[in-house]
Amino acid sequence: MASELHNSRSYSSLAAPVAGPLVTARWCASRGWPVHPLAPGRKTPAGNCEDCRRPGHHHKGCGCPAAGRWCHGFHAATLDFARIEQWWGANPGFGVGISCGPAGLLVVDIDAHERQLPGRDRLLPGIAISDSIDLTGLANGFHTIGVLAALRGFTSPADDETTLRVRTPSGGLHVWYRAHSGHRWQCSTGSGVRALAWQVDVRAHGGYIVAPGTVTDAGVYEPVGPAREPAPLPDWLARELERTGHLPPAYVPAPRPVPPRARQAVLAAGGGHRGAGRVLAALLAEVAACAAVTEGAAFSEKLNRAAFTAGGLVAGGQLAAEEAEHALREAAEHARPGQERRYTAIIRSGLSAGRTRPLLPGGRA
Repeated sequence: MASELHNSRSYSSLAAPVAGPLVTARWCASRGWPVHPLAPGRKTPAGNCEDCRRPGHHHKGCGCPAAGRWCHGFHAATLDFARIEQWWGANPGFGVGISCGPAGLLVVDIDAHERQLPGRDRLLPGIAISDSIDLTGLANGFHTIGVLAALRGFTSPADDETTLRVRTPSGGLHVWYRAHSGHRWQCSTGSGVRALAWQVDVRAHGGYIVAPGTVTDAGVYEPVGPAREPAPLPDWLARELERTGHLPPAYVPAPRPVPPRARQAVLAAGGGHRGAGRVLAALLAEVAACAAVTEGAAFSEKLNRAAFTAGGLVAGGQLAAEEAEHALREAAEHARPGQERRYTAIIRSGLSAGRTRPLLPGGRA
């Protein structure tokens, strides 16, 4: 894989020769991707030294990386070619890991394992899936990320031939993207509290990814398709990542009042006096407060929640559809002026989902 790593045109979607780990590590570092050793034959980091294995020892303040040791996994990742020569030259069996955050990478890790489906609310977090929808055949991450992409009207990352994709030994797929500058995207697992989709992990800040060409006891991490460099993270996928909480919490000042025209629309329907309407007004205030910061305020998530509530009020006969959309648009434009296309998609999706569960004075139907 040595020549292929340096010449993207020489790759094919079929099997390619595999470079030695040292060549792979150099290739990654030459692209500004900090590397660290993986245990021979495995996809996990090489073990710490004896001192670093002691209970309570933490990577912060540890002198091992500065002393040239690879302790603490991706925290020791380096671009230093001399250190790379030292580590992999003396340990040719090491695999290669890449620290995603410092590399400016976000990798969508799609799992191919068929498992029992979780509850419908966990398949696509934040998106309601009606009981009337037949889920027969939905079995893994390729399916859930495909459904999410189809709902948004875009190509699934699994089929994105514009970017580097790497087939894993287990049949999964790593889809590599260049992260937006200044965004500290966070890792997640497809079965965790924060998730993009069921059976779909996200590797970003605070995580690492196995380098293309790495050989483990289970097989090779093999590039597929024509692209050999990560493409920029698609805007639609960035919006979904923000909606599902993949940006770190940011300081957000106390909620500002709901913009006057938005509040007027809620009050016109009696929303300022009825319990459910008061909930909507509070949610609109959270959306409006996102104006204080440009990112990390969970704007998409908050707008989606407000739209879902508004949809329930509409279905319950407590708010006119036009008034609901008007109130949501006013709050969204206040928070993210000039992003009409983005917030319109969120509003329509949330309203549609909310209408499936009418919100009545006593609660959801």
